[in-house]
Amino acid sequence: MQRNHTIMQFFEWHVAADGSHWKRLQEAAAELKEAGIDTVWVPPVTKAQSPEDNGYGVYDLYDLGEFDQKGGVATKYGTKDELISAIDACREQGINVYVDLVMNHKAGADEKEHFQVVQVDEQDRNKEISKPFEIEGWTKFTFPGRGDTYSSFKWDYTHFNGTDYDEAGKKTGIFRIVGDHKTWSDQVDHEFGNYDYLMFANIDYNHPDVQKEMLAWGKWLAETLRCGGFRLDAIKHINHNFIKEFASVMKKEFGEDFYIVGEFWNPELEVCRNFLDTVDYNIDLFDVSLHYKLQAASEAGADFDLRTIFDDTLVQSHPLHAVTFVDNHDSQPQESLQSWVQDWFKQSAYALILLRQDGYPVVFYGDYYGIGGEQPIPGKKEAIDPLLYARQHKAYGQQDDYFDQPGLIGWVRRGVEDIPRSGCAVVISNHEEGSKVMQVGAHRAGEVWLDLTNTRQERITIEEDGNAEFPVNGGSVSVWALPEQDVKPE
Repeated sequence: MQRNHTIMQFFEWHVAADGSHWKRLQEAAAELKEAGIDTVWVPPVTKAQSPEDNGYGVYDLYDLGEFDQKGGVATKYGTKDELISAIDACREQGINVYVDLVMNHKAGADEKEHFQVVQVDEQDRNKEISKPFEIEGWTKFTFPGRGDTYSSFKWDYTHFNGTDYDEAGKKTGIFRIVGDHKTWSDQVDHEFGNYDYLMFANIDYNHPDVQKEMLAWGKWLAETLRCGGFRLDAIKHINHNFIKEFASVMKKEFGEDFYIVGEFWNPELEVCRNFLDTVDYNIDLFDVSLHYKLQAASEAGADFDLRTIFDDTLVQSHPLHAVTFVDNHDSQPQESLQSWVQDWFKQSAYALILLRQDGYPVVFYGDYYGIGGEQPIPGKKEAIDPLLYARQHKAYGQQDDYFDQPGLIGWVRRGVEDIPRSGCAVVISNHEEGSKVMQVGAHRAGEVWLDLTNTRQERITIEEDGNAEFPVNGGSVSVWALPEQDVKPE
């Protein structure tokens, strides 16, 4: 039987800009596989506007750390050869690799150009607040370090529909570029009236040459890296019809198993459902709704009703298309979407995504290994490893929920015959110490179960009818299961 799949987001915002991250991945591959990780999502692999940039200020999509541009050959994470070696090391371990794609904008242009714009209201981008006027914008990308290698396409202002800086007037704002067929796309999120524009030089997906080039690049990247899928950044800002076409073309080219997950940062479930409808369910979405529920639970403590934790979440409504996560590089402290799940609830939150039957869960590098920067946060590897072990070996079979108390919930996975000694009982408290009587199956009578988190030291003997009383500490989680070797009852 196929084991459960688990992703690790293999970076956080403050990973050292030492050009060694691909080496770190190569060295970690065997350990990750042993821990139960069978997929890694890596940060943007393309050359950014500086060697310190995390990759989201993307400059040249065809430079994977190969050409001397923007301050060096390597990206923040290393060279192209190191990247390919790391992916090969992952593949040898049976680990799939998903590459982060930034297709919304470009930064660090090589030359300035003069063109007409109108300034728009930042709170309502459909509202023009100036007459057309000329600016000098950074919109010409000629890639002098790379030349025509891999692609001869050069970008100029006609390939963008907006920018945020006028060099001549030393003025910032949101400037919509004026020209034939130049408008914001109407197939984007409707926040701020129209959320096509996010940052830098905004790519115009109404332009047929742009569409052609970006589709060609997606194919080139997947072929070059032999990766198993993509994570698409900031897709609520990109023409949804293009995302649909992009996903369709990639799956046609590389097979239905080529996996695509999108960052559609909108907790409104109805909006997410409409997006999935638009793209014909060819991509999955991160469950932003669940992330905010986990954060709210961690903030409210005993006042949060744990029975409602999955209400109005993507994993509840679209379990086959939900990628679940606790935190990521944007939600970590001091970042753009800061919404950090508090430490006391972190292990419980991971139990909620790792040990249930629905959703495709992601473990965040920052939670596992720690966060760097000026305000470092230690990693929680010791708290997460037992949950990864339980996901890999125990969390299978029928799921029975015991969501019957606001501060104390539990569930049982009955296990499957194909995976010996599988099955588990999970109990979470956000208040005080407690216990739950749960049914794990009469065929388990007499088995002695332990708490895999090591929080509780008791040994629980399953009763003749298959019931047992499973305890948990206050503000904690316990994962009860049959250990790999039998132990004696207390």
